[in-house]
Order: sequence, then structure tokens, then C-alpha cells
Amino acid sequence: METIANNIRSQVLIDALPYIQKYNNKIVVVKYGGNAMTNDDLKQAVMSDIVLLSLVGVKVVLVHGGGPEINDMLKRLNIESKFIGGLRYTDKDTIDVVKMVLAGKVNKELVALLAANGGSAVGLCGLDGKMLMAEKLKAEQDLGFVGEITEVNTKVITDSLDNGYVPVIATVASTEDGQTMNINADTAASRIAAELGAENLILMTDIAGLLKDKDDPSTLIPSVNVSDVPFMKRQGIISGGMIPKIDCCVEAVRRGVRKTSIIDGRVPHSILIELLSNEGIGTQFT
Repeated sequence: METIANNIRSQVLIDALPYIQKYNNKIVVVKYGGNAMTNDDLKQAVMSDIVLLSLVGVKVVLVHGGGPEINDMLKRLNIESKFIGGLRYTDKDTIDVVKMVLAGKVNKELVALLAANGGSAVGLCGLDGKMLMAEKLKAEQDLGFVGEITEVNTKVITDSLDNGYVPVIATVASTEDGQTMNINADTAASRIAAELGAENLILMTDIAGLLKDKDDPSTLIPSVNVSDVPFMKRQGIISGGMIPKIDCCVEAVRRGVRKTSIIDGRVPHSILIELLSNEGIGTQFT
């Protein structure tokens, strides 16, 4: 039995070698969120995956949001959450909490977790080095201090990567006059990946990927050409909350990212399965 187990282990390592070579010295952007961010076991798996990838020469950039933590802090401070058409209205009190929680609590906890797993990380947010510049989001209804990105300055990210650090980025941005704006984390990850010329953008979610039948995980679509996305929207295969996520994937590919993937963050070590195996996981867009 031990011989069989050793053969399986060695085969896994052999199979991973070409993928390690492929991604060596390449940039991979991971948007971290969903269940993998709130479940302690999954969180540990993600951190160890990122440390392993960085140790074998992959330049990993970790982009995160933190909706549940923001909601928790707003409740503790007795600040009422207001929603317009299902979207959070971000007033002055709320944007202060967003900045405090994302760039402070969540960001530094992730940096500490990476360090505890043997990695070297540096905590950043979109305000650092004018990384993410934004203007007020143009929407049918005013959402307050919610922004859309106008410019990405990557120097602080590439300086961190070149010095051997994993940049951990909280998705707040600044307007030209210095006002902090809340930015959708998927959108921010997509733009950052494009500006860095990343090899791969990975969006971690709480679903298996894009499904032909949203209620049947066995109908997973493993690969999609971005030119097919409009047709799939008309068919209703892409609908609801998947639309903005897939739009981010399409935007990244059209801006030069070689491949984007939506993967199931509820599966332990899903990042390694996606990057370093023949099978991959989730749905990739090319």
C-alpha cells in the first residue's frame, strides 16, 4: 500500500512540473472572497496554496474584498445599512468603516496568515502609491461613495513582487481630490490583472463555475471563448449574479490577460488544482 501511495505522490509531482515551468516568473492575480474567506480551514488552504506558488516562482497578487466583515462592523457600530435596488448605499460613515475594515483588519489579518504559513507578504490598498484612481460610479441611482476605476498605477505592486513579496490588496480607491471610494473587488482584480499583463486571473466563488443548468453541478462548462458570452447571456445560461463576474473575466481577457478562471473556493486547494493539474477546476475564459 505504501508503494502505491508513493507512486501516486510522485505522479502528482511529475504532472505538476510542466505547469510550474509554465507559470514560473509569471503573474497570477487571485481575487479572494466567498466561503474561502470565512471558513478557517479553507482560509488556511488558500494561504498555503499561495505560499507554495510563490516559493516555486509564481508571482501571486492577492486581491480581496470583505463584505461580511464590513456588515459585522456596521452592526457593532449601530450604523444602518441602506440598499438601493439591491446595492449598498455607501454614505460617509459607511465609507469610513469600509476603509477601516478592508485596509486595516482584513488586509493585515491576511498578511499575518501568509507569514504564519511561511510566506512574505505586504499589505496594500488602492490608496497606496495612487494604485487605484476612481471617479464616482455613474448609475441610475446615486450609490454614494462607490467608484469606478479610471486608472491603475502598478509600480507599488511590481516593486513588491520584484522584492519577493506577495502583494495583498484591499479594494478601495481615491478620487483626484482625495476622496476614498469603495470598489467592487471582482472589477478591481480584473483591471489590476490587465494592467500587470497577468498570465491568469482567478476569481474564487461559492459555486462550481458556469453551469448550463444552475441547479445541476454536473452541467459545469469547463471552457468558454469570450466571443460566445453574449449568446450565452441571451440563452439565459449566464444570468443574475454571474453576469458581473463573467463580464469581469471577459474584460480582463480583452485587455490582454491570457486566461481567466471562475473556481469553487469551497474546494480545498482549488487554486493548486486549477494552476498545477491537467484537470483544472471551474470554468476558464479565453
